[in-house]
Amino acid sequence: MNTSLTVLNAVVPVFGLAVVGFGVRKLNWLTEEADQSWMRVNINLLLPALILDSTLGNPALKQIHTVILAPVLGYALAAAGIWLAFWGARFAGLREEKSARTFGVTVGLQNYGYVPIPLALLLFGQETVGVVCMFVVGVEAALWTVGLAVMTGTGVGRDWRKVVNPPLVAILVALLLNSLGAQEHIPTAVSKLINWLAQCAVPSALLLIGAVVADHLHEFHSPRAVRVIIAAVVFRLGLLPWTFLLLAKFLPLSEELRRVLVIEAAMVSAVFPIAMAKHYHGDPATALRAVLSTSLVGFLTIPLWIRFGLSFVGL
Repeated sequence: MNTSLTVLNAVVPVFGLAVVGFGVRKLNWLTEEADQSWMRVNINLLLPALILDSTLGNPALKQIHTVILAPVLGYALAAAGIWLAFWGARFAGLREEKSARTFGVTVGLQNYGYVPIPLALLLFGQETVGVVCMFVVGVEAALWTVGLAVMTGTGVGRDWRKVVNPPLVAILVALLLNSLGAQEHIPTAVSKLINWLAQCAVPSALLLIGAVVADHLHEFHSPRAVRVIIAAVVFRLGLLPWTFLLLAKFLPLSEELRRVLVIEAAMVSAVFPIAMAKHYHGDPATALRAVLSTSLVGFLTIPLWIRFGLSFVGL
């Protein structure tokens, strides 16, 4: 497992599905009009199914300190990353405030769910996936508090309610069922149905991510793109991973949570800030440059960071 080839074999299908999504958009097999309904199905049905499938009966989530620390660390690391990247926007030459704020959110927020989940599943198994889901709760809370405040330059506003969503409800339900031991009484047919839906969640989301990238690819080029690209790669893939790895090494954490921090440390920029920048009048082009540049370089650095991180942390 601790070989570069194993990590690379886990990374390639993740990026490969995004490339397929890019292709089906270009072929117009997946139209832009379908995106909203596809995303709703993914967030409201498939992702909750994945969470239930990964957390019901998960022994790693019977450790109360892991259940508490995973979302706390998710929030703290996401919030710190966003503020550090916002401060670092000056090195990208972004003088316009909306561009600097978009850079902060996009570069500071790692791809915290749709890429780490399949990597955790392929590298470590369901127990670690369940802890990833708990970690994501904290990141989502940071996104709609600190992230929203930085993107808009105002405050949290009414979109704080987005923290309370079907994936969060699924996590709470799973934790409750685990505490009651009720998962042993779920009918086999229901468990199988949940498992089938769960298997659709990650491929579906990665295809959609590739399609969204295809929509905005034309915005990638500009005279200032090179400096933004370099700054995004240095901050997201060079500096910010150390905040995850140092915590994983020195905090008294479970093995599963240490694994999660190693995987999250290696991640590229999250895709969602592209849509967030468009909705909140940020700079989608800056977000796109950060996402594409870190994703391309990340294809090489993700296996290296994960291999180094596991050794550095002592896993």
